[in-house]
Parts: sequence; structure tokens; C-alpha cells
Amino acid sequence: MELRQLRYLVTIAETGNLGRAAERLYVSQPALSQTVRALEGELGVRLFDRHPGGVSPTAVGRDVVEAARRTLAAAEGVRAAAARVLRVGFEASGAGDLTSRVRAEFARRHPEARLEPKRYDWGGEAEALRAGLVDVAFVWLPADLTGFAHEVVHREPRVVGLPENHRLAGRAGLTVMDVADEPLMWTERAPREWVDWWAVNPRPDGSAPKWGPTNDNVEEMLDQVADGVAVCFGPASMARYYTRPGLVWVPLVGAEPLRVALAWPAGSANPLVAAFVAVVRELSRP
Repeated sequence: MELRQLRYLVTIAETGNLGRAAERLYVSQPALSQTVRALEGELGVRLFDRHPGGVSPTAVGRDVVEAARRTLAAAEGVRAAAARVLRVGFEASGAGDLTSRVRAEFARRHPEARLEPKRYDWGGEAEALRAGLVDVAFVWLPADLTGFAHEVVHREPRVVGLPENHRLAGRAGLTVMDVADEPLMWTERAPREWVDWWAVNPRPDGSAPKWGPTNDNVEEMLDQVADGVAVCFGPASMARYYTRPGLVWVPLVGAEPLRVALAWPAGSANPLVAAFVAVVRELSRP
């Protein structure tokens, strides 16, 4: 069994169609079909059900495809380690100024290595870590980090994003209840616990937020806020790293601050991970 064959299985499962999978993989459909039949023969199980609309994984096939994803991610991690590359996941503004300070110090101490930043949206950094797409990540909490080594390395207050002509834009600070009647940006891409934490749901009086439009990433969210569609909550560092015309940031008073955890696979044998963790620990000390 080869990594190439596992990549074929994952692509077929993602496309649900042998023809589209063959196009994406730059192979002929007959060759792809033959590979699947050979793997099914080798494993002694049927991996895909064929139907007029395409193919879909069997129950066993779904397990095999998921194992193939993990194997491909692990192989990518091996290649990255051999190339002296450390893939660092983060979300939006990451851990604020700590992120940039750590990158600079790590580069100074380890000039032979290369940091490869990987930005994700709305809880995606934790998913990327679990999928093996990054070696270490700055994770916005709350997040499910079961099975990973992790420690909180950064805290920062939250802010409210408002259109510049909003009636509350000139305030020195706002509470959650000050904006209780404002539509609030949110996302369907993140876990519900994460969404509710950011929305402060329920509110201090037990009420639910007034949900506004959804968004898939930071840029979409801020564009809609600047257009006056809704307001948003974010970390204070977002006010520094995501400035744009038509948008103002006001401190959110009385809300729990964002906690950012550094997370990495427990028992990782990658020496670059250990070196990165050491730098973060040193620079995050009070």
C-alpha cells in the first residue's frame, strides 16, 4: 500500500465521483478504478458503493478513508520535520504581539529551521492540529484539546467592532448589555460552545443574543460590520491587526478575556516542537 493510493481514496471520498476524482488527481478514470479494486482486494473489503450518481464510502470505507487522512497528515509531518520546517497554526491575530515575538526569537535561535505560519478561521486551528496539518498551534479557547499537550500562554480583553457612524462608536467602553439589541455577527463553521462563548450567550440577564448574519472568515465579518449590517466581538489584538475604513473598536467591559493556549501533540518527537514550546514559555512569563 502506497501513500499515492491513500491519496486516491481520500480524493474519491471528497468528490463522490470517480471522474471528478480522476481529474483532480491527473490520472485516467480506468486507472483510478483499477487502483480502488486492487485495494479492495488487498484489504478484503468493499470500500465504496457504486450508484448512478457516483460513489459513496461504505461503513468500513469511511473508517479506512479517515485512517488514510491521518496517515497522509502524518507523512506530511515527517516531510516537514526532515525539511526543518515547523508548521504553526493560529487564528486571526493569534496570540497578539506574543506571536510575532516568538517567531522572531525562534528564528534567531534556530536559523537552520523555517517557520511556516498557517492561518485558520473560527476554531479551525484546533481542527488543523488534530488533522496533523500543523505541528503546533496557538488555539483560541474554548476548544477541544483532548489528547494534546497544551497550556494557556496569553490572555487579552475583548472589544466590540462597530461601524464608525454607529451611535455607540464614541464610547470609551461598552458592556454586553449596551449592545444587546444590536445584530451580532456569528459563524456556523465553529463548534457551538465556541460561538456561544464569543457571543456571551446567555447574556447576564439570561437573554440570548440578537443573531445577525453569518460569516466564514474574519474579512467577511469585518466587511459586514463596516457596512453597518451588524456588530462583532473580537480580541483586543484584532483592533491593531485588522484596521479598515468605516470600522471602529470599543473595549468590551466586564466580559471574560480571551485565553489562548499553545497546543501540540502529546509525546511529539519533533525537536522543533520542543524548541518552539520552550521559546513560547520563556516569552509568555509574566
